[in-house]
Amino acid sequence: MASLYVRDNEANALATRLAQRHGISKTAAVKLALQHELDRQEAAVPLRERMAMWRQTHLPGRPTGFKADKAFYDSLNDEDGD
Repeated sequence: MASLYVRDNEANALATRLAQRHGISKTAAVKLALQHELDRQEAAVPLRERMAMWRQTHLPGRPTGFKADKAFYDSLNDEDGD
């Protein structure tokens, strides 16, 4: 059986806090934390995929045939249109 040795005071303190909150051993707390992090990363969907899903459910409207009025939009930004 392979062992994991972590000689870090902060890691030890975090493992102790988690173990106390859950009423488990520090070894179980470390396993729990590692499993949760792996589950979180595996559940994460890349932005590109999330945007593709959003585009499938939010289809663009049909073209209206109207032309954009540049002078009007420039006036909204206090621009003179040049």
